[in-house]
Amino acid sequence: MVGEETTSLRKRPSRSGENFEEKEDERKPSEESLGISSNGRIDIKQLMAKKLRLTAEAEELKPFFMKEVGSHFDDFVNNLIEKSTSLDSGGCAITSFSVLEGDKNHRAKDLRAPPEHGKIFVVRRSLLDELFEVDHIRTIYHMFIALLILFILSTLVVDYIDEGRLVLEFNLMSYAFGKFPIAMWTWWTMFLSTLSIPYFLFQHWARGYSRSSHPVVHCLIHGFLFMVFLIGVLGLGPTYVALAYTLPPASRSIVILEQIRFIMKAYSFVRENVPRVLNSAKEKSKIVPVPTVNQYLYFLFAPTLIYRDNYPRTPTVRWGYVAMQFLQVFGCLFYMYYIFERLCTPLFRNIKQEPFSARVLVLCVFNSILPGVLILFLMFFAFLHCWLNAFAEMLCFGDRMFYRDWWNSTSYSNYYRTWNVVVHDWLYYYAYKDFLWFFTKRFKWAAMLAVFAVSAVVHEYALAVCLNFFYPVLFVLFMFFGMAFNFIVNDSRKRPFWNVMVWTSLFAGNGVILCFYSQEWYARQHCPLKNPTFLDYIRPRSWTCRYVF
Repeated sequence: MVGEETTSLRKRPSRSGENFEEKEDERKPSEESLGISSNGRIDIKQLMAKKLRLTAEAEELKPFFMKEVGSHFDDFVNNLIEKSTSLDSGGCAITSFSVLEGDKNHRAKDLRAPPEHGKIFVVRRSLLDELFEVDHIRTIYHMFIALLILFILSTLVVDYIDEGRLVLEFNLMSYAFGKFPIAMWTWWTMFLSTLSIPYFLFQHWARGYSRSSHPVVHCLIHGFLFMVFLIGVLGLGPTYVALAYTLPPASRSIVILEQIRFIMKAYSFVRENVPRVLNSAKEKSKIVPVPTVNQYLYFLFAPTLIYRDNYPRTPTVRWGYVAMQFLQVFGCLFYMYYIFERLCTPLFRNIKQEPFSARVLVLCVFNSILPGVLILFLMFFAFLHCWLNAFAEMLCFGDRMFYRDWWNSTSYSNYYRTWNVVVHDWLYYYAYKDFLWFFTKRFKWAAMLAVFAVSAVVHEYALAVCLNFFYPVLFVLFMFFGMAFNFIVNDSRKRPFWNVMVWTSLFAGNGVILCFYSQEWYARQHCPLKNPTFLDYIRPRSWTCRYVF
């Protein structure tokens, strides 16, 4: 026994020696990879060189990796949303695996619901809400806040130097929103008439259609009354108030924009529900599909122009989020005030010192590009993001896709589709698709031309009434240049160069709009006519006005 124990004890060192040699062999590669020299010291230079080389390789691979991940992730999410929402339109059930098994190049636009099913609403956040969770994008938002602070400080310092005191009167803003109570009474009149007249007209038509012995006459009478309401009450009434009471520009904008919104809402309500009543009568159903007043009332405040009986809803209201959105709206208003105060007013006050000429016009356009672009950004952020998201949150409205990534557009056709999704949906389903349905699909170019014409006329109408003069600069840019760019810079343009071209033309276009309309505004303020005729309202005053000092 003793001999065996001695033998075993003698063997243990040899085993431990073998283990030690194995550990040494395992340690050698790691030491070599860490840059450990033979004397046990770490070669810092070699280690740093390897680290820098690995970092450089990772940086080279990062753009390709992020591009591939972003592309596949966007395709996956879009396909999943579009296929899942198609279940409501008779589509088959799917899983995420069935989406992944599809063709990787199959774009989401190929999976849209058929046009006859109309727009499909799903619960989704606004794009900027998602982007603001990224620190890099949030920093851009902080830059705009910093710029606003500098505008405020600049105005205060200049006023203190010129006046010897701090001037906090906001004369321009108080003028723009003057006669605000008249605008609010006009709004209440438009709202109550839109709530009552279209609904009860439709209800009376729907319930009497199947019982009427002359359904065509029945439809013509109610259709005529509805058009009288749209043109006479909503069309001429608010316009008369804005002109007769000489409302200032901002108050007029509230009246005119709400007038257009109510007309589009009332039309959508009738357009979506009339086919349901006709199908019900065709099937001889005893139930007449008339929406409730609460459903119609919800639609009038919902941030969409497409009527549905029910929309996807969020479970709760985040009142802190609502307050933040309204706070940002007011911040954007003050932002625009300081832009006009610091960038626009000094520019156009200097312009009036010399007569209208090509030199003055060119300098005016290029000097107007910066304030014009800032105003474009602020109007987009204040209305399409903050204002609509605030009402969506208060109403628990789930579909927050009021815009898409229009800033990435490489074509004007994509820009028109993504800039204002709310209005685009209305024009697409009620103007473009109905035109094709009425005149067959062979006239797509005519349908597109009709949509551009309607949009251009409405935009120019709003500007003409709000500014109290007719100067069709926007109409020309929209109808001719915008239409041409839509065909020239089309969806086949995918390279980054075309995104630069879209941005360049947007910058120039906003500079032209701000310059021409501001010149005309100042000309009409400083060169009034004693007895103006109708032609004086539509003839450009800035071309012939000579300021007298």
